[in-house]
Amino acid sequence: MTAANGRRAVGADAAGGGPQEDGGGAGAGRPVAGDTVAAVVRQWRTVHAELDTGPMEVIGRINRCAALLQQAEDAPLRHAGLTRPEFDLLGALRRTGLELTPGELARETFSSGAAVTKRLKQLTERGLVERRGDTRDRRVAHVRLTDTGRALVDGILPAQLSYETTVLSGLTTPDQNTLATLLATLLTQLEGHRNTPHT
Repeated sequence: MTAANGRRAVGADAAGGGPQEDGGGAGAGRPVAGDTVAAVVRQWRTVHAELDTGPMEVIGRINRCAALLQQAEDAPLRHAGLTRPEFDLLGALRRTGLELTPGELARETFSSGAAVTKRLKQLTERGLVERRGDTRDRRVAHVRLTDTGRALVDGILPAQLSYETTVLSGLTTPDQNTLATLLATLLTQLEGHRNTPHT
């Protein structure tokens, strides 16, 4: 499905349409909302009425929400001259309060070792992090935030949290808790699959 890229599908109702019932196929009887993903789902139901589009309605909306949220949240990062992956490295150091090795940072940020090494080089050149060699093993480096790096993270984080609070203000607290629980369940399942060795 292509709903996550933020473009409205060709032929989609410009107004988004109101909730409606689909007339047939495996997804028949399920209400269709009026967002961008709903337009995509309606089109797929027309093309393949026999298929259950339920997974699209969940995954498509998660992807679309993630894309829109990241676009807005990345604005203060761009203003600070940071990429999202670079901020994730700085954030990992700040929230753990520890010196971390590049390998530990790779695990904390779900990144490859090569990518972390490249980002750390750039952050070091900017004076946001500093590396300390291990006294017992020269092959190991320990990375920590500089005062400048810590101040940068602490300056950006409140703006991001304020934006997230505004975004979620349309949901009641119980709804937010329910959504968080459901997403946690899905994430745990996905992370379990990700960590399961393939035979």
